[in-house]
Amino acid sequence: MSLAAEAFVSQIAAAEPWPENATLYQPLKDDQILLSDCASSLAVQTYLRMCGLPVQVACKANAEYMSPSGKVPFVHVGNQVVSELGPIVQFTKAKGHSLSDGLDDVQRAEMKAYMELVHNMLLTAELYVQWCDDSTAAEISRPRYSSPYSWPLNHILAYQKQWDVRRKMKAIGWGGKSLEQVYEDVSQCCQALSQRLGTQPYFFNKHPTELDALVFGHLFTILTTQLTSSELAERIKRCSNLLAFCKHIEHTYFKDKSA
Repeated sequence: MSLAAEAFVSQIAAAEPWPENATLYQPLKDDQILLSDCASSLAVQTYLRMCGLPVQVACKANAEYMSPSGKVPFVHVGNQVVSELGPIVQFTKAKGHSLSDGLDDVQRAEMKAYMELVHNMLLTAELYVQWCDDSTAAEISRPRYSSPYSWPLNHILAYQKQWDVRRKMKAIGWGGKSLEQVYEDVSQCCQALSQRLGTQPYFFNKHPTELDALVFGHLFTILTTQLTSSELAERIKRCSNLLAFCKHIEHTYFKDKSA
């Protein structure tokens, strides 16, 4: 199929209404999923709930390999498969569902800048702790990541993943960082988010945007995930308004519901 034909098919699919049987795929929740993937999945679930769009969560051992980008989560909507928060936001916008249409150009640019901050700091810190901290990698990340597979494939896949992440860390200049430096980066990120949020219920006053969904996904997951050290969570807890923000989002969008 030509690029023009693919674009036409995508436009037709995007114009169709959001179905009741839309499905979000992620790794196994109890035994396999790691902090960073759990945070990304929760961010997408939160965004869709904020949009009022129903989605079923399916946990699959091979979700990472099912994804068109190799990253989770991804959603299956009609005959379309879309992975990661950014493309999913654009996909829902094409269907007439957007949380940021009310922002002006300056606010939209500011929102994107803070989303980049979360990706560049919080997500990268999560990956660093998972795979570059030896104790976390040995006690949590490798065993969980490889849990669905038998020997020797479990060891091969786990060490390959660790090697891939460590190579990425070196490429972006994080390879030589100490754990304390990573924690300090998280502190600075949280302080910036805390200052932007202030006393508002959401980052842009009274209405949520995809930034709120992204921040909640990462902060809430860090706060509720057991690691070999609680230092990541402790850095978040220093910002009382971020804790209140997480409680507000949880109560508003997840009360009496399963994430």
